[in-house]
Amino acid sequence: MATDTPTNPGRRAALLTVARTAGTATGLVIAYYLLPMDQPLAAGTTAGLALGLLAVTALFLWQVRAIVRSPHPQLRAVESLAAVATLFVLLFATSYFLLERDTAGSFTEPLSRTSALYFTLTVLSTVGFGDITASSDTARVMTMIQMVGGILLAGVAIRVVVSAIQAGVRRQREKGP
Repeated sequence: MATDTPTNPGRRAALLTVARTAGTATGLVIAYYLLPMDQPLAAGTTAGLALGLLAVTALFLWQVRAIVRSPHPQLRAVESLAAVATLFVLLFATSYFLLERDTAGSFTEPLSRTSALYFTLTVLSTVGFGDITASSDTARVMTMIQMVGGILLAGVAIRVVVSAIQAGVRRQREKGP
């Protein structure tokens, strides 16, 4: 059995973070594919998107607090950003899928769960291949909201997380060994 060295607890924490991050993302994607989405949400799609965005924001704020209090703030930040980004993507993929089910022709082609996820990732990454585009005003508005949210996630959220990491590291130093 390996002896405990000062690096082993950090190594174990890093491995645990990788496992939790991969497990969380995998679990969320599996849930996306398994959740019953047989009934279109109609007018509720937009309300569901708004509530989902509020939930992602609340989760993000809770995660920021957890980063500051964590014994490993950098690792916790990676886990937090991965969870929030995964939820953000799946929220929009679900919304696009449900919108297309409710209003066929909202996109240039019918969306399966996979094509909705693909469209979401091409919009978020700003690649925008153009093979699937928003056709209806509702789909275009939802896509614009995703674009703004993606910019905020990439810019503001990362800055907030970096500040939380710095606060967590300061907290660790003040606390001492």
